[in-house]
Amino acid sequence: MLSTKQKSSIIQKFKINEKDTGSANVQAAILTKQIDELSTHLKKHKKDIHSKRGLLKMVSKRRKMLDYLSKTDEKKYKKVIKELGLKR
Repeated sequence: MLSTKQKSSIIQKFKINEKDTGSANVQAAILTKQIDELSTHLKKHKKDIHSKRGLLKMVSKRRKMLDYLSKTDEKKYKKVIKELGLKR
């Protein structure tokens, strides 16, 4: 689980304007951080099936966000992918 300090730093990095907290850029970045943390948890606890299911749901949600972003604004999509270090 991300702390509020971590979330606010991610929001500061990916926000579009001053009041932006829920754009696709920000949501994909937060999901990526959560996925990374949960992946490290699952490497240690291999039999945690409930967390694995949550991880799969987060990956699916992030993919849908990035698909939406690629359809609406290709420049933002490429920028976000590059900054997050994702391969597509």
